[in-house]
Amino acid sequence: MSLAAEPISPLLRTASRSVQRALSELRRGDLVLLRGSDGRALLLRAAEMADAPSLALVRQAAAQAGGAEPALVVTDKRALAAGVLAAAVDPAQADPMGAVAVVIAPAQGLTPDLVRLLADPTRPGPAALAPAATVRPWPSAEGEALQLVKLARLLPAIVAAEVPAARAAEVAERHDVLTVKGADVQAYQAAGEASLRQVVEAAVPLLDAEDTRLIAFRAPDGGVEHLAILIGNPDPARPVLARLHSECFTGDLLGSLRCDCGAQLRGAIREIAAQGSGVVLYLAQEGRNIGLMNKLRAYRLQDAGADTVDANLMVGFEADERTYLPAATMLKALGFTSVRLMTNNPDKLAQLARWGVQVVDRVPHIFPANGHNIAYLRTKAEKAGHLL
Repeated sequence: MSLAAEPISPLLRTASRSVQRALSELRRGDLVLLRGSDGRALLLRAAEMADAPSLALVRQAAAQAGGAEPALVVTDKRALAAGVLAAAVDPAQADPMGAVAVVIAPAQGLTPDLVRLLADPTRPGPAALAPAATVRPWPSAEGEALQLVKLARLLPAIVAAEVPAARAAEVAERHDVLTVKGADVQAYQAAGEASLRQVVEAAVPLLDAEDTRLIAFRAPDGGVEHLAILIGNPDPARPVLARLHSECFTGDLLGSLRCDCGAQLRGAIREIAAQGSGVVLYLAQEGRNIGLMNKLRAYRLQDAGADTVDANLMVGFEADERTYLPAATMLKALGFTSVRLMTNNPDKLAQLARWGVQVVDRVPHIFPANGHNIAYLRTKAEKAGHLL
C-alpha cells in the first residue's frame, strides 16, 4: 500500500493548528476567545472545569471590556433533560449534527454548583434551580463553542461571556488568551477526516487471522488516529468484505457485557478470515463518538433507568455523534471503492454512499444477547433502527 499523500494547504494547516490549541486549552481549564462566524466574540471556559475562581476570572475579563455577564451554553438535548426547555426545538435551527445551542443566564448569576447541576446529569440536585433560557439558532457563536467543547471530548456545556467584537483582540492580549475562529471550528472535523493519510503498515498476526496487517491513519494536524485491520489480500477490483467498527474500550479490551462490541469485533475478524480476505476499520469513535468519560456518564444514567439513546441525549449529545467520512477516506486510500458491508446499521450504508463508496451488499452481523445487554440490543433495534 502506498503511503503517499497530497500536501496539506497552509490555510488548512493554520486553521487546524488554532483549533487543536483551543481544544488543549479547554481541556486544561483555560480560557479561549471564539470569534464566531456570526460576527460576535465569546470568552469561553469548559463548564466541567468551572469553579469559583475561574467563573470570577471570566466575569472580570468580560466586564473590563464592557462585555456581558457569563452564561452557560448547553445543547437543546441537555436543556430538555435539565428542565430548562419545555419542548423540543425546531430541527431547522440545528447545526449539521442536529444540536441547537441554548443560553442559560440566571438572574442571580452563575455559581459553580448551578453550572455543575445544569451541565452534568450525573450530579444530583433539584431541577427547580433550572432557570429560563434563550435558543440560539445555527449558525451562532454559541453553537460553534459547543462544537469546540465536543471535539475536546468534554461535557457539551460551556461557560461563555460575550465581549464587544471590536475589543476582542484587546481582551485576548490582556489575558493571554488564545483566539479561534468559529468558521475554523466548523470546518475542522470534516477537513481532518477527509485528509486522513496512511502513516505506517505492519504485519500483526492475530489469533483468529494470522495473515493480517495493521495500517495506521492519522489526520495531518496530528489529531485522531484510526486503524485498518487488513486480512488476507483483498482485490480492490472487487467489492471488499468490510466492517466499520467504532472503538469500545470497555467491550473490546475489557470484555464488557453491557454491549455487543467485543463480540462484533472478534466475530468480524473470524468471519473475514474464513471468507479469505477483507478489512475491519477500527475507528476512534468511542461511545458513538462522545468519548470514554462521557460514555461512562451515560452508563451512570443507564444504571438509573435510562436506555442507551436517552442517556446520550441527557448528557447533551445526539443519540449517535458518528460520521463515516473517516471510513470512506480510509477505504479509498486502500484502493476500495465498493464493499460488502458487515453491519446491522442502515446509517452506515447511507453515509458510505454519501461519501462515494458503493455498498453492493449488506451482510448481517448479529450475535446472541448475553443476559446483560438485552435492553441495549432492544434499544438499538427500536430506537436506532438497527436490523436485528
